[in-house]
Amino acid sequence: MPKYTYVVKDVNGKTMRGTAETDSSDRLVHALQNKGYIVLEVKEGGSVGLFSKATGPKYYGGKVPGHVLAFFAEQLSTLIAGGVPLVRAIHLLGEYASNKRLGFVLRQVAKDISSGQSFHDALSKHPKTFIPFWLALLQAGEVGGQLAETLMQISAYTKTQERMKSRIITAITYPAILAVSSVGVLAYFILGIVPTFQQIFTEFNIELPPLTTAVIAVSSFLTNYWLLLVGSAIFLFVVFHFWTKTVSGKKRWHSFLLTMPIFGNFLKSIYYDRLLSTMSTLLRSGVTILNALGVLEEAFYGNVIIQNALKQIRTEVAAGRSISDSFADTHVFPGLMTEMMRMGEESGKLPSIIATLSKFYADNVEQFIARFSAVIDPILIVGVGSIIGVVVASIFLPIFKLSQIGGGN
Repeated sequence: MPKYTYVVKDVNGKTMRGTAETDSSDRLVHALQNKGYIVLEVKEGGSVGLFSKATGPKYYGGKVPGHVLAFFAEQLSTLIAGGVPLVRAIHLLGEYASNKRLGFVLRQVAKDISSGQSFHDALSKHPKTFIPFWLALLQAGEVGGQLAETLMQISAYTKTQERMKSRIITAITYPAILAVSSVGVLAYFILGIVPTFQQIFTEFNIELPPLTTAVIAVSSFLTNYWLLLVGSAIFLFVVFHFWTKTVSGKKRWHSFLLTMPIFGNFLKSIYYDRLLSTMSTLLRSGVTILNALGVLEEAFYGNVIIQNALKQIRTEVAAGRSISDSFADTHVFPGLMTEMMRMGEESGKLPSIIATLSKFYADNVEQFIARFSAVIDPILIVGVGSIIGVVVASIFLPIFKLSQIGGGN
């Protein structure tokens, strides 16, 4: 029988190398998996690349779309569950990846694993591609010998987040296009049509109605000072940008986003859903509560209010306080969330309770999107239509007066 050399990881994450004689590599892979090992590589005859020297820079690749990563996780899970060694599966997916950036990263990951690194360590060299959430789950999956199941969890989570993001973008896109188009039409009337009629009215020396006078004044101001207005807008934007980069400015801006009318509660629901769904997935996968809070702290760099709250929670939990009390002490999260967490701790079903709470906030987001889409379109149409109607009326009022004068003559 042919001789095979293999590299595996045991349940403690320790890399092991050995040889075996068997009928085929597939039979050897299944035998090793039945013993609870994660198969990294199997090669007939000579030694595998476990001790080869890894070369190259520490960080590779860049950001990859979420739906591409979700598909990759699903494919890799299927291949591993089917008995394909990890290195071979990653290399195969890298060679045939539709996304060139992901393909390059995966080929580097396969080389690093072949050199003896764990899957988690190999992925951690690509922080722009794989977020801390991935790394925490995969580390737990490797240690627990459930890499295929963990990858399916990652795929399902990523797909859910991408669907939510897609719905939000879809809800915003049409109103944004409508608003930009309307502003363009309004600018054409104000800067193009009104000045032309102003010259006509001046030549005929017509006494203009107050509405027409006001519209012409606005048109003249915008025509003469548009460069100053554009420059001022750019200056204010730059000042605002640098202000939000400061510690106090960022804190005030992020606090305003969470408390602004109408959209503040919507943004909170998005953050709460993301926080709770991520936390539930991490805990269900065997990640410790402290590591889960660490992952969440890194994930919420987009809002320092929540990030600082999570940092405080992690410190208190590490000191021995309960999760629910730690969340309540921040005064950032709603009472419903902290009380539900308390119930989860008392019943020993914290991940399930958190998942249920996540669905509650996800439903809030869905309801807001549906209502927003139903309300914003008619508001924009009526609002912009009214403004254009005022401009058109201001032009036609003097024309009617001119026609009356012509008819009287």
